[in-house]
Amino acid sequence: MGLLTGKKGLVFGIANERSIAWAITEKLHAEGADIGFTHLPDKDPERARNERRLRQLVDPLNPKLVMSCDVSNDAHVDAVFAKAKETYGELDFVLHSIAFANVDDLKGPVYNCSRDGFKLAMDVSCFSLIALARRAKDVLVPGGSMLTLTYLGGEKVIPGYNMMGLCKAALESAVGYLAHELGSEKQVRVNALSAGPLRTLAASAVGEIELMQKLYNGFSPLRRCATHEEVANTGMFLLSPLSSGISGETVHVDCGYHVMGAPPVEFQAGS
Repeated sequence: MGLLTGKKGLVFGIANERSIAWAITEKLHAEGADIGFTHLPDKDPERARNERRLRQLVDPLNPKLVMSCDVSNDAHVDAVFAKAKETYGELDFVLHSIAFANVDDLKGPVYNCSRDGFKLAMDVSCFSLIALARRAKDVLVPGGSMLTLTYLGGEKVIPGYNMMGLCKAALESAVGYLAHELGSEKQVRVNALSAGPLRTLAASAVGEIELMQKLYNGFSPLRRCATHEEVANTGMFLLSPLSSGISGETVHVDCGYHVMGAPPVEFQAGS
């Protein structure tokens, strides 16, 4: 038996095989969890690209639930949780791995972000967690867990992260408030996982991944970048009963990079 044998949960936001959400999913499955999944709606239902891409990854896990979900559409979110309740009865965890901003709003300076672009980015990247929490609190068991994914750009200015940094700052604030509310009402925990730079679809949208990895290799206390596996292990831990006393936290898996206020002497010297 695994650590999560008999546990049931939902994962929102697997983009492809390099997604942090997929790495966490593999760890959850290895520990015996029964997991349902959602994907972006397909513009062309006959081709079903988004569903097909997700199913190529998750079908070997024999999921009982695979559904389309636009998190900016309340009816979609309601339908997913209604189906989850019908399928599983109760849930033990929910993983939120969702963020989006229009390219023009993401690539340009924050002061050039459009009003509609700001609303869309905040809706999908932050409010979606609140929307999931509203439904999840009625199906999560006491001791259950919600986890979202964030990045250091929500705490510090990371050039190039731009609009998404504002979204992550709002998301991390929401984690604290949701942790308070769901904890007092249902003993449900809410946390965020802040990973260092990994080669993911989200990272490719921001760009400069090689430069960021170079900085982490020379700047972080461990003098390297965290791996997908290390991030996934922590994600699984935060969704499992092993983290039963942790809520409202942003847990960094970045080899300590976030604690540094200045580069090491050898990095400054260019060695």
